[in-house]
Amino acid sequence: MKLKEAKTLKDLAKVTGFTESTISRTLNGIGTKYRISTETQKKIIDAANEANFKFNENARGLRLKKTMTVGFIVPDISNSFFAKMASLIEREARLHKYAVFLCDSDNSTEVEKASINLLQKRKVDGIIVCPIGLESKHLQKLYQETPLVLVDRYFPKIPLPFVTSDDGLDSYKVVQHLISKGHSKIACIQGVENTSQNNMRVKGYKNALQDNGLAFDSKFLMGNSFSEKNGYYAAQQIIAMPKKKRPTAIFSLSSIITLGILKSFTEAGLKVPLDFSIVSFDEQEYSALLATPLTTIGQPKEEMGTKAFQLLRNQMESKTKLHQEGMLLPTRLNFRDSIKAL
Repeated sequence: MKLKEAKTLKDLAKVTGFTESTISRTLNGIGTKYRISTETQKKIIDAANEANFKFNENARGLRLKKTMTVGFIVPDISNSFFAKMASLIEREARLHKYAVFLCDSDNSTEVEKASINLLQKRKVDGIIVCPIGLESKHLQKLYQETPLVLVDRYFPKIPLPFVTSDDGLDSYKVVQHLISKGHSKIACIQGVENTSQNNMRVKGYKNALQDNGLAFDSKFLMGNSFSEKNGYYAAQQIIAMPKKKRPTAIFSLSSIITLGILKSFTEAGLKVPLDFSIVSFDEQEYSALLATPLTTIGQPKEEMGTKAFQLLRNQMESKTKLHQEGMLLPTRLNFRDSIKAL
């Protein structure tokens, strides 16, 4: 039999003279673990490549009782933050020979639950969820059945593994910076209320006001979703306020919200920072390229995606249940031209 005619492990063993187990371990990437020499592994890999050998991953999965697949659920794939996160997790998974099933929960807890059921029926080895962040019981149940990691939003009082950014600290710092520039009336346009990330950002905003002797004005805390529409209508409300009573600065809790704010200002003929100063959560590729470059708080997206998959992989490949792990990663302030000194 010629090398190019080898179609099975048995065929490859006949042609190369190595045992089927040696070939299998080498092609599975565990040859070194079984003390197969580097020279032998190279010969086997070269032979397999020359034979255009297709190793049966399904059979491997059955032997290991794994499907080599993971699920990833996001609230809104059209949001650039979640799209980037999906790309990063898929890249990390591919490095470890896992495939990713992506689900969009459309900011609906019911769709999130349905997505989890679908992924479990597919018998994925683990699931990463960017949760809606309003309910956790279904996620607690999932964690008892399937390796699970939450990314971005999480539940501070619920022991589930998570990776997110420490949004409160730089929220405090950026509002403190606005105050140091003479702003005392600062609006905060928030996202989904009572989610972990929104709560951290709002808390940083409120604490900065309090520590500088400024009263919190509830009418300046506006909005209810991480959407462009939310930013647009909140900005419309601000524009409609009497000039002497309206805020001079706006803290936007996401880049999508900021797009809505800027759209509203453009329609009204208002300029940043001449008419309003703006700081925004979420650093984007365009943040520094706008007519007025935006001051932003950047989340460590790459590290979040990498760490989330690493935590999941630790669970999937461990024979015992791991203790809950949580990671709060630092954010980064990017100071630019969108703040005016009064």
